Amino acid sequence: MNMNIQPLFDRVILKSISPDESSSSGIFVPESTNKERTFLYEVIAVWPGKTGSDMSVISVWDTVLAGQFSGDEVKVDDTEYKVVAIEYILGKINK
Repeated sequence: MNMNIQPLFDRVILKSISPDESSSSGIFVPESTNKERTFLYEVIAVWPGKTGSDMSVISVWDTVLAGQFSGDEVKVDDTEYKVVAIEYILGKINK
């Protein structure tokens, strides 16, 4: 993947996973889910982090839970991403 953006400090770049894609991991988030609930994302890029932060718990290609309204949405090369601080990632899905 050719990423034109790189997160800085304690930020992570996420890409939304559709409910159809997420069912292979055993977790299904129906489309009728309340829009304010958490959603599944795939980690696209991680920066080493600022001093004192532990970014080693998250790595590229991990599936994580994050709130829909956390972070900032950006569009790069017609693909939408979410840029969030590590503390807004609520959990990691173990496959």
